[in-house]
Amino acid sequence: DPTVDSQIIALKQTGADTLFDISLPKFAAQAIRKVYEIGWHPLHIVSYPTSSIPLVLKPAGLEKSVGLVTSQFLKDPGDARWRGDPEITAYVDFVKTRVPGADPDDWSNVIAYYMANAIVKTLKSCGAELTRQCVLQRVSHMQHVHVPMLLPGITLNTTPTDYHAIKAMQLARFDGTKWVPLGGLIGD
Repeated sequence: DPTVDSQIIALKQTGADTLFDISLPKFAAQAIRKVYEIGWHPLHIVSYPTSSIPLVLKPAGLEKSVGLVTSQFLKDPGDARWRGDPEITAYVDFVKTRVPGADPDDWSNVIAYYMANAIVKTLKSCGAELTRQCVLQRVSHMQHVHVPMLLPGITLNTTPTDYHAIKAMQLARFDGTKWVPLGGLIGD
């Protein structure tokens, strides 16, 4: 379907009081807009990738996005609470010099930077033994590995049977301009 309007209307008609939206950015913006337009007020949870203010919430309408809930594990470079943070400063400088014209507040860029740093750290940890086996051993045995942009208290942790490196997240609610943390970290 070109829009999710009919699905949002149908969901409202079920009497649901919670909408867990794990769609792509274009459709998340449509859903946010439609939920607002039809006067539906569920607990609206959006996935981390679609919580991007410039990519999703601005196109949907910031006023229509108030009250959304998401989970985060990375610092938001557009959030004033991180102003002056050395990792944010390094990230913004990197984007400005290496990717001119890119929006440093776009989650796509933040995630790419975080992942690239995780890969570099992994490869450097192999030292002179840059083999497939060594890389696999390093990525399957991460314990409290910090890479730039992770929220304080969040580190990468893996085991040979669990490659999901992020074990904790921060819930946040959108107030019309920024994501406001809700409580402490959830998870390990």
